[in-house]
Amino acid sequence: MIEPDNNYLAGCGFLGELTCEGTRDVGLVWSEALGWPLVWDQNEETAIQSPHAGTKVAWGGPPVAPKQERNRQRFDLAPAGGYQQAEVERLLSLGATRLEVGDDGTVVLADPYGNEFCVRRN
Repeated sequence: MIEPDNNYLAGCGFLGELTCEGTRDVGLVWSEALGWPLVWDQNEETAIQSPHAGTKVAWGGPPVAPKQERNRQRFDLAPAGGYQQAEVERLLSLGATRLEVGDDGTVVLADPYGNEFCVRRN
């Protein structure tokens, strides 16, 4: 329940929050990866949001259930300027892990919790 004086969802659109599995460290990696500021960082829970407002992306913190299978939903990133390899290297330096390269050249990575995401060619 969200209390009447809670402003957590202020500035959000129709979909207020996308909740993800992972710890505070995962939220910090995504904050850096997307260049979105932390808008919530409390009790091992984090949330980020575009500087232009919109939906928050949040990580609930521990306890986190062990990841059992691939995600049904994932982020697809399209690097600005078409510099896919440079973006992949930057994300790896932030803590991502390379999983595979698809037939279309899409690079599949995982965040520190193991959530898959793609870096596409433009």
